[in-house]
Order: sequence, then structure tokens, then C-alpha cells
Amino acid sequence: MKREKLLLFISALCCTQAYAVDPFEDFHEYGELSEEEIHELHKGEFLYGDVEFGFIANSGNTKNSSFKLKGNLYQDFQHWRNQFKIDGHYAGETDIETGIEDETASRYFVSAQTSYKFGIDNESFFLYGDYEVDEFNGREYTSTFVVGYGNRIFEGRKNTVDFHFGPGVLIYRVDNESELLPHQERVERGYLLRASLQWERNISKRTRFNQDFSYERSVSGLGARSFSETALISQVIEGLSLKVSYTYRYNSDPEENKSKVDTEFGVTFVYGFD
Repeated sequence: MKREKLLLFISALCCTQAYAVDPFEDFHEYGELSEEEIHELHKGEFLYGDVEFGFIANSGNTKNSSFKLKGNLYQDFQHWRNQFKIDGHYAGETDIETGIEDETASRYFVSAQTSYKFGIDNESFFLYGDYEVDEFNGREYTSTFVVGYGNRIFEGRKNTVDFHFGPGVLIYRVDNESELLPHQERVERGYLLRASLQWERNISKRTRFNQDFSYERSVSGLGARSFSETALISQVIEGLSLKVSYTYRYNSDPEENKSKVDTEFGVTFVYGFD
């Protein structure tokens, strides 16, 4: 049986001076400056950050395609810092003989956080919100809104650790295909506590390590959720970097017949330009 397999992997870090400037485009600068100093360089700009795009296509007995879009954008002003995140993943498969298309993954996530900075030790009050649609977790949507306090609990030449904590509200809707439990409503609302931590380490002038972690615990009996992303980004040649990441998602109270854990491993090339 003959098999053909074509693998196409494209990953780009898309930035334009008019809308988004990559603050880490110079890895030598990144190794010399702390994250706070990098933000200081871009203070007052309309938008800066990075956007990552990936695509994989296979052909043969089956046709597979996978699309990924991820972005982390900032606005930084004298008293306010805004952060916007997007994360989308789609995968589909087509049977060559039957022509039947099957969607195997479809998840889209957006979040926004605005922080009011005060004091001299990177303290802030923040307002955070996110919205997620995942076709395969049994929920039509999931959304959280949180207010709280943030602080940089450690800042060194090579390491920075930021911590945020606060109360909030969780809202989600169970999709129409999932059967409700006796105590469950189609739309659930409850209160929660949310904590998040971001650790960033400059390993060298060409390599950086990022660890993002968040944990949400409902105080209304709706369970707990956690998210972790571990990433290593290293410059290969000028303008081209390699990113290796591992993502872990946990839901203590999933819908019927759904798994509590989702994991994702990615190896992508990232291209940065002025």
C-alpha cells in the first residue's frame, strides 16, 4: 500500500510597527534587560507584543490539517498596563475514500486584563476577564471575571515572578448534546477565587524560559480548573527562533463522558522581524 505524507509547518511571529512591535525581537537586548525595563522602553505605545501562527497539513490515506494562532499583546502607560491574549486551535480530518470530513479539535480562547499600577514595587489592582469556546469539552462557552491584587514577588537580573490573586465570577453553559445531572442547570453561575503566577527566566542572551500557571477554585460547588504552559524559546539564527511548549489543562468537574485533563505539546519555529 502506497502512502504519501506531506508535512508543512509554518510558524510566524507577526509584528508591524504600526500595530504591534515585538519587544523581544533582539535576544541580546532581552538577555540584558529585565521584563520591566523592556516594558519601560515601549511605554506609551499603542500596542506591542507577539503573535504566533502555526499550520500543519498531512495527505495520504487521510487528509489532516491543524491550525494554531496565539498572541500576547500589551499596552503600557504611566498608570495602566493592559494585556490581551488570544489562543485558537483547530484540527480536521478527511477520509480519502469516503470524503467525510471530521472535526477533531476546535478551541478558541481570549482574555483581557487591565492593571492600575501604584507604588514603586510593581504592585497593581487588576480587572481580568476571559471567554473560551471548546467544541469538545461539553460546554458551549466558559467565562470568568476577576478583580484583585497583583505584585511582582521576585525580580532579579535573570528571573521575574509575578503573582495575581482575587475573587470573581464563573459562568458557563452546558451544550445541548450533554445530558444534565439532577442538580445541574443548563447555565451555571458561581463565585470563585483565582490565583495566577508567571515565572520568566533569561537562560542566556539567546534563550528564555516562560512558565504560566493559573488556578481557579469555585466557592459555589462548581469545581476547580487549572492551566499551565511551559515554554522554552531559543534563537536559532538571526530572526528565527525555536519554541518548545507543553500545555496542561485540568477541570475537576467535567461534563459527562469528558476527560478531566487536556494536554498539548508543540514544537514551532518563530520568525521575528522589525
